Amino acid sequence: MSKNLEISLLLDFYGDMLTEKQRNMVDYYYNDDLSLSEIAENEGISRQGVRDSIKRAEAQMLEMEDRLGLAKRFRVMSADAQEIYQLAQTIRQYSDYPGAPREVGEGAARIMALADMLQKA
Repeated sequence: MSKNLEISLLLDFYGDMLTEKQRNMVDYYYNDDLSLSEIAENEGISRQGVRDSIKRAEAQMLEMEDRLGLAKRFRVMSADAQEIYQLAQTIRQYSDYPGAPREVGEGAARIMALADMLQKA
């Protein structure tokens, strides 16, 4: 995963643990794609101050991820939900064969719906 996407994901998980100023600067930089100069102008501080704040926030979020691993668990669960969906889809296709119990197809459809909800959560 690219660093920009990684930091954006970490911001989703750990952003509330940062100061409001840090959270805003990281959000501006990674999600709104503003330059350090643009953020500095908007916030009324130096470009170096913006850079330092972002770097401190990144370090804090990376440390929190090392300790808690929430983003990693989320990625693993998302991948697992996708695999469950694909396997249920295969079962659903087999349930269309003549003589296959109707319950198998219904169960596979329910599993697919649940896996889809997990992926969107």
